[in-house]
Amino acid sequence: MPARRRIDPTDGRAALAGWRDGATDRMTVATAVRFTLEELADVAPGHAVEVRIPPAGAVQCVEGPRHTRGTPPNVVETDPQTWLELASGTLTWSDATAQGRIRASGDRADLTGLLPLQAARPRP
Repeated sequence: MPARRRIDPTDGRAALAGWRDGATDRMTVATAVRFTLEELADVAPGHAVEVRIPPAGAVQCVEGPRHTRGTPPNVVETDPQTWLELASGTLTWSDATAQGRIRASGDRADLTGLLPLQAARPRP
């Protein structure tokens, strides 16, 4: 069963558009990050990987063994700017990794095949 949506898609897309236009206020960025994390969980449901974007949010996704206690074996962590660039396709996973902008551990922690997110692409 998919996780319950907390960010209305209209609000999430508006926040992404604001971020693309240069908005850096905490509310816009946090809404954009949370929306894209929810989208990731919809595209890749599961509990094998925890994606952390402090301080905005975190989500568990990707099929595989469910993690229940302590530090998950598969973790991806980055800052909001890097995450939004990855989610929207303005930065590739390999470039972000090479630049040291992502901390990823575990066999399932490579999100290359899931990014960019369709919902994070600009709409005409």
